[in-house]
Amino acid sequence: MTRILVLGLLDVQPMSGYDIQQMLRLSDAERWGGVLIGSIYHALKKMDQEGLVTIDSIEQTGNRQKAIYRITATGKTHLAELVRDSLTIASVQYPSSLYSGLSFIEKVSREDALAALNKQLVALEKEYQALENGLRLKDIAMQHTIPPMTTLIFDNMFALVNQQRILIKNAITLLQAND
Repeated sequence: MTRILVLGLLDVQPMSGYDIQQMLRLSDAERWGGVLIGSIYHALKKMDQEGLVTIDSIEQTGNRQKAIYRITATGKTHLAELVRDSLTIASVQYPSSLYSGLSFIEKVSREDALAALNKQLVALEKEYQALENGLRLKDIAMQHTIPPMTTLIFDNMFALVNQQRILIKNAITLLQAND
């Protein structure tokens, strides 16, 4: 995931590792993309060795120098392959840990199960709020011109969190009905 995001950003414009990190932080890529922001410099170095990116220039900022990277023609080809692969591969992820816990829920007391499910419901609410906050910040950063595809992605993330909340609420209702 890191490669596609870094190459995608560099395909828009050359930028430094720091700028890439800031863009990924702004878009909350750690949350939805599983990108470790701290790994960007390592990824850039590796992609530089592979000829996917190259140093376009060195900028002086105070006492520090920063490398500005740009995507190469090979990098653009690789980016297109990565995009095509990501669109082709089904990426549905089931909450397998939750499903396993629900499958054997009778192994814990009803009270413990309800407490755990309510705790997860709170965590899902926080996740939903974090998504709302991320969308709000992105909207501000993009001056209210969020691309329709980005809106579609956010809509899907909201739907996934809501679907899990419904599952948890239904499990709670089922447990409470079994008195």
